[in-house]
Amino acid sequence: MSDWPPKPQNENTQLDASASQAPTGQEWKLLEKVVLASVQEQRRSRRWGIFFKILTFLYIFILLGLILFGKSCSSSGEDSTSSISESHLGVVNIIGTIESSNQGVNSTDTIKSLKKAFEAKSAKAVVLNINSPGGSPVQSDDIWQEIRYQKQQHPDKKVYALIGDMGASGAYYIASAADEIWVNPSSLVGSIGVIMPNYGVSGLAQKLGIEDRTMTSGANKDILSMTKPVNPEQKAHIQALLDNVHGHFITAVKQGRGEKLKSTDPAIFSGLFWTGEQAIKLGIADKSGNMESLKRQLNLKNAVNYTVERSPFDSILGRMGSEMGNGLAEAVTQKMNMQQDAKMQ
Repeated sequence: MSDWPPKPQNENTQLDASASQAPTGQEWKLLEKVVLASVQEQRRSRRWGIFFKILTFLYIFILLGLILFGKSCSSSGEDSTSSISESHLGVVNIIGTIESSNQGVNSTDTIKSLKKAFEAKSAKAVVLNINSPGGSPVQSDDIWQEIRYQKQQHPDKKVYALIGDMGASGAYYIASAADEIWVNPSSLVGSIGVIMPNYGVSGLAQKLGIEDRTMTSGANKDILSMTKPVNPEQKAHIQALLDNVHGHFITAVKQGRGEKLKSTDPAIFSGLFWTGEQAIKLGIADKSGNMESLKRQLNLKNAVNYTVERSPFDSILGRMGSEMGNGLAEAVTQKMNMQQDAKMQ
């Protein structure tokens, strides 16, 4: 028999049905947790969104500021390239420690600078603007060789080395490739030698109870260990190595200076350094002067800087980018962890 039409239910029956469908206390608590978690997640998302927008804005603002400031700094010093069409001195800076990194003078950038200066048709001479204590013998020799090569390719252009406060060790190595070396009477010049610093702390380690547990594969892999006594054979090997590099230095200076060396005193190649005035007397420098006096002698008004300079803020921006990248990675990880915690709740 059909149940249609349905029989009307009384009021008590409807109340019982609605009561049976109402959430229980545990269900209310679960529902409340889900809603609260959703609200908290939305709040977190908004906060992180604002944080990332502010961080991006600050990064762009600082980047633009540093670029503009770097341009204003690079335009100072020698005459700007607006004078490049006129006859001028082509300047290449050798300023700071000579090393393979991007922080100081390196052969890669300096060679690029030399090529630009030599190839510039309006550059009547090339000037090595030197103020450096020296550094890597490899980088110095690479630059020295490039100067010699460019002089052969452009025999009409003389190379002048102008030494400021200091032109020592590897910096003098480079200067010796020039046709003339100009100095200030009080400049520090020379230091034709090679050094490899090393320290021994074996006695201190014993007093402090420190045990060296270094393991090697190869009898001489721990050469010059700070915590072990000097091995005579290893010391002799290192000394021969230094003497060999020193010999390269001496040969380069003699080739560069030639008959201009006025003294045969071996002390010249002993690592000693002298004032500019003394250096002229010894023949390791030619005359006293600076950029302005060189301009007057060559009857040139302008000096154009051809140095390929890395902005002083490059390393700062690199570190900033690295730190910001790490910070963003940590922030994203933290956010993902929060989301995972919210889901587990």
